[in-house]
Amino acid sequence: MLYREAGDFKTSYADDNQTFPIRFDRWRYYAVLVIAFGIVPFIINDYWVSAVFLPFLIYAIAAIGLNILTGYCGQVSLGTGGFMAVGAYACYKLMTAFPDINIFFHVILAGGVTAGVGILFGLPSLRIKGFYLAVATLAAQFFLVWLFNRVPWFYNNSASGQISAPERTVFGIEVTGANTEAWASYLFCLVFVVILAWLARNLTRGTVGRKWMAIRDMDIAAEIIGVNPLTAKLSAFAVSSFFIGIAGALFFAVYLGAVEVGEVFGINKSFLVLFMVIIGGLGSIFGSFAGAAFLVLLPVLLKNILVGTLGWPTDLAAHLEFMIVGALIIIFLIAEPHGLAQLWRVAKEKLRLWPFPH
Repeated sequence: MLYREAGDFKTSYADDNQTFPIRFDRWRYYAVLVIAFGIVPFIINDYWVSAVFLPFLIYAIAAIGLNILTGYCGQVSLGTGGFMAVGAYACYKLMTAFPDINIFFHVILAGGVTAGVGILFGLPSLRIKGFYLAVATLAAQFFLVWLFNRVPWFYNNSASGQISAPERTVFGIEVTGANTEAWASYLFCLVFVVILAWLARNLTRGTVGRKWMAIRDMDIAAEIIGVNPLTAKLSAFAVSSFFIGIAGALFFAVYLGAVEVGEVFGINKSFLVLFMVIIGGLGSIFGSFAGAAFLVLLPVLLKNILVGTLGWPTDLAAHLEFMIVGALIIIFLIAEPHGLAQLWRVAKEKLRLWPFPH
């Protein structure tokens, strides 16, 4: 079998501590990157980009951000939609105020603005936790949506209250606007996904990640052994909000092009990202990707099979989707709280030991 450690020797601490210690995992990771960057852009069309690839990439970033806060640090948040709105509106203001700056930096700065807002709304986590913290972040969700709806400065006093992304280019290739090529928007989002996933993976495996997990497992014991709850919780809120802000900026500028905050970044968006984390697996970067892929592909699959092939009404297919997602959440919470990521880990362990009993 290929999936074995036999002959895969480590000669240094760096080799022993690498992200993919098994050689086959590293080859598979490199193969995925080669396919994603070298093959997919040449074979995708507008439908696949708008229906599958862009939502998956953007929601994966948001799910990683929420997983850092909830899965790794144990701070429950229901304000993901509001923080995505902060990233979207910050990106819009930066794009209109500084049109000569590359949009790549606008997206990064929008994430930084969202990180600052996340720290502000993360302050209650120093005194409350659990259900009460979830209610506090839910209040942040409603407050942020209300703020962007009520203050005309955020949408440049537009009569419609809607924000629209201006046309912007990267290396002379348009990535926002009506004339954007499908492969260009896909590659632009893919670059952010790869960088942020690599950053999240290293953060969660390092000292900062261990502090987050200590707070998650038992905050009093973590404080006794020297972990500062103030810096640990607020850093989790900052990093999580940074990721979610970038997801919101990409969702607005690259994916939709024009948004109205109440319709796009409402409470449903917060629950959708939370469901991705629950189904994919709390405390797992791979689980964030798996949950995002599942909840993006499920509606497309049901629509094509039930509506396109079997001729079911669209509303019936939508209701069936809600039933399936709800049932899966209950099943995962009861039978496998660690989600799809744990199922993947179990499958890998069985493959490593096969054909021996386990």
